[in-house]
Amino acid sequence: MSVLAYREALNQAMTEEMERDDRVFLMGEEVAQYDGAYKVSQGMLKKFGARRVVDAPISEGGFAGIGIGAAMVGLRPIIEFMTFSFSLVAIDQIVNNAANMRYMSGGQFAVPIVFRGSSGMAGCLAATHSHRLEAWYAQVPGLTVILPATPADAKGLLKSAIRSDDPVVFIEHENLYGDKGEVPDGEHVIPIGKAEIKRPGSDVTLITYSRSLKTTLAAAEKLAEDGIDAEVIDLRTIRPLDMDTLLGSVLKTHRAVIVEEDWPYCGLGAGISDRIMQVAFDELDAPIRRVFTKDAPIPYNRALEASMLPTVARIVDQVNDVLYKK
Repeated sequence: MSVLAYREALNQAMTEEMERDDRVFLMGEEVAQYDGAYKVSQGMLKKFGARRVVDAPISEGGFAGIGIGAAMVGLRPIIEFMTFSFSLVAIDQIVNNAANMRYMSGGQFAVPIVFRGSSGMAGCLAATHSHRLEAWYAQVPGLTVILPATPADAKGLLKSAIRSDDPVVFIEHENLYGDKGEVPDGEHVIPIGKAEIKRPGSDVTLITYSRSLKTTLAAAEKLAEDGIDAEVIDLRTIRPLDMDTLLGSVLKTHRAVIVEEDWPYCGLGAGISDRIMQVAFDELDAPIRRVFTKDAPIPYNRALEASMLPTVARIVDQVNDVLYKK
């Protein structure tokens, strides 16, 4: 095991895959000369050269389209958006072209491309730089959507994403880049579409992903002080969704709380709740509850921004509700 920062794990994944397969290349804003806006691609220009680590102008629709075309003719591009808020400029390319091409061509074209970059509220970036777009992209047939929460998962899932023959939206929370954790040495690949139980428990299932995993684990420890044994599931991949793991946990605990850094209206948690209810309604001893970002544009002010997010207190409150302790 090696201890790596989240950004270092991503760098290691891309480096290893570019060494393994000369069809893989990286393109995006500031990925080369500047080593990446968040230093994820540090040292890669020097190692692989300007043909495989390509600085692009501020034209997301343009370089996303170049990547899709390159994927269609046999290359395996990694397209970095400086922030997923900027991916909205390229949403036509991602949704209308990358996601649909295999289906609309009758299987003649695969699009093995990874769209990756930062997302979420990261501290005084205001509404236009703080979007969480995972629910948007997860709604689209043809896209795989991944949101790893730990360095080990970031490396293992990015390697799988690069090897996938389908387009992958790979979202990294901006506040996770400096987080450190153990990453297995050598070949480390995690299957796409497999959630992980990060903390076993028997009283309630807490379902989460990305940065919210840290808050949810902290809430589980707080609940343990009151004798409540919470099971914490990190989704890791949200399309496809690992319903087997979710249902296995809910059938054991009979209660569920979903924690997400997403808006409540048509949010990801609403879809997860519906899918659990369709199969396991009679097994639930309480309604499924959700803890989410408050339903408003994200403010610039740091204190106001923090007030929008799921907190330990809000998670504990909803767990007490489903356990009828309120």
